[in-house]
Amino acid sequence: MISQNRRLTMKDNQAKYPQLRFKGFTDPWEQRKFEYLLDENDGIRRGPFGSALKKECFVSQSDYVVYEQQNAIYNKYETRYNITKDKFEELKKFELKPEDFIMSGAGTIGRISRVPHGIDKGVFNQALIRFRIDNRITDSEYFLQFIRADFMQKKLTSTNPGSAITNLVPMSEVKKWGILVPQINEQSKIGIFFKQLDKTITLHQRKLAKLKELKQGYLQKMFPKNGSKFPQLRFSGFADAWEQCKLRGILAERNDQITETNEYPLMSFVQGKGVTPKGKRYNRSFLVKDVDKKYKKTELGDFIYSSNNLETGSIGFNRTGKAVISPVYSIFKSKREQESQFIGIMSARKDFIFKMIRFRQGVVYGQWRIHESDFLNIDIRIPSYEEQQSIICFFEKLNKAITLHQRKLEKLQELKKGYLQKMFC
Repeated sequence: MISQNRRLTMKDNQAKYPQLRFKGFTDPWEQRKFEYLLDENDGIRRGPFGSALKKECFVSQSDYVVYEQQNAIYNKYETRYNITKDKFEELKKFELKPEDFIMSGAGTIGRISRVPHGIDKGVFNQALIRFRIDNRITDSEYFLQFIRADFMQKKLTSTNPGSAITNLVPMSEVKKWGILVPQINEQSKIGIFFKQLDKTITLHQRKLAKLKELKQGYLQKMFPKNGSKFPQLRFSGFADAWEQCKLRGILAERNDQITETNEYPLMSFVQGKGVTPKGKRYNRSFLVKDVDKKYKKTELGDFIYSSNNLETGSIGFNRTGKAVISPVYSIFKSKREQESQFIGIMSARKDFIFKMIRFRQGVVYGQWRIHESDFLNIDIRIPSYEEQQSIICFFEKLNKAITLHQRKLEKLQELKKGYLQKMFC
């Protein structure tokens, strides 16, 4: 039985219906206070302030631990900070139990996870907030998705009055919030649905991660390393040593600057994706006022890099075709068909990036610059043209598989986002 003080008045008890729901459910969702979902004997609780956990409380070994924010909210409970038994007993009210919900209150605010089974004799620190739900009226899977939904995340992380930074609103205020809640059987149905959807998303994330890991493995084994003339792994029929040459023997700088045209539209060079159309948010209105502004022209297969962001992936080749991009990029064309594509594959290796970084020079406003002439002077080893084509074909197929899984994952994530918007009031 739910206590009367946890209900809103009849005046506030407004009935609403979600846009999308499972067959067989027609009852209206009822407005309740947020605390209606919680265990009334505990409810929301913040971790103790840092002053409660002084250095003398910590020991090298014990059965009693403190879980930090970066571990708990990412479901990684293996990193432990040990405390004395006396301190644990003192902080007993902050003990974590399986099925508790832990949410970050600082840093990555609003992120929430459920405490797994196997957690014992542990307390949570001041950066975390614990929720314990009333299982008689709240389904745990439903609660997890409810907190993660965009509308709740925005409310939870809204800026406090007078604060210069975004932070969680006071928990005392959260308890008073009016929310719309279905009956427990509908909650359970919604929870099971999203749990299965999350499993599918996780499965695709793992497949994608394995493909990317596989690519990195091949990048290490299919190119010579440590001064060797031979790669560890190569295709049947190729046995010759890779020859040393300078990049200028393969690439030539393309420094044609033109205005944007229908044939050469203005595009972006995006980390990890290469040349791509401008996003929907991009405001092109200023171009009308500056029709004579010039950009660097690029063609299909060009090799491109940004001196500033090499380590994060602003390097690769143009898979899109004719475009103009910002003059801050360095662009090179291939002297022989597809050799720039081979260099694009090679540029994903750390040793290639390291060779480039050695030539990086500081310029005004904290920017970096690798002069095109220095880049073209870098020594590399390359196989015969025929072996290059085999390597290009192999990585093209692997990249297509990665792109396919990436798109599937993005579609599933968008699908979940859409369901969250339509299945909650």
